[in-house]
Amino acid sequence: RTTWKMRKQWYQRRVRGTSRWVQSEHGGKTFGKLDLSAGEFFHDAEKDIGLKTMENARFYAVSTELSTPVESTEGKTLVVQFCVKHEQKIDCGGGYLKLFPSTLDQTQMHGESPYNIMFGPDICGPSARRVHVIFNYRGKNLLLKKEIRCKDDELTHLYTLIVRADNTYEVRIDNKKEQSGKLDEDWDFLEPKEIADPDASQPEDEEEDDLEDEESAFDNDVEVESSSDKEEAAETPETPEIKDEL
Repeated sequence: RTTWKMRKQWYQRRVRGTSRWVQSEHGGKTFGKLDLSAGEFFHDAEKDIGLKTMENARFYAVSTELSTPVESTEGKTLVVQFCVKHEQKIDCGGGYLKLFPSTLDQTQMHGESPYNIMFGPDICGPSARRVHVIFNYRGKNLLLKKEIRCKDDELTHLYTLIVRADNTYEVRIDNKKEQSGKLDEDWDFLEPKEIADPDASQPEDEEEDDLEDEESAFDNDVEVESSSDKEEAAETPETPEIKDEL
């Protein structure tokens, strides 16, 4: 089971109960039940309360509106931060969050609902244990081209994504920098540029075709010149030889 602790304004006000969260009613899957809990072990029973998944092997789909809507991040730094605690050793399970646009129908949210950012740990087998950082850009979900390994123990871990106005980013786990860089280098926001490869060579069959074309063009030029020369010679009258008579 997983516990999320959100560092949001609504949590700081110590809102109790799950009434603020909207459970998806989208058909096709039976969603698991969520509740508020500090978990089986904690530091402070009150301060460590968060959302807890109550059933194993279930999909979960709940959402809530931000207390302060994000109109624009232009010229600003965006920070997404939350805690995850896997209280039991899991072999497959996601503890990530998605930030949706305000147009989301919360009662019909499902796995294919368009989102803006997806961030957090995802565990699938012994080798696939990564932190997802996915941006939706022009209708496409762009994956981070670098690997960030997530924590897979049973303790609480703080995940932080920082996106700065200068188009740089940073991912931290427990306030330790795990990855950073430039957005246009680590995601495919821009179309790839075509750069001439100085070591590239033309295939042999294309070279032979080009050579044959050049030879054919050369032969035609010779014939034209030869024909032109003959016509010019035929049209030019011979000059009679004049001998001086003494």
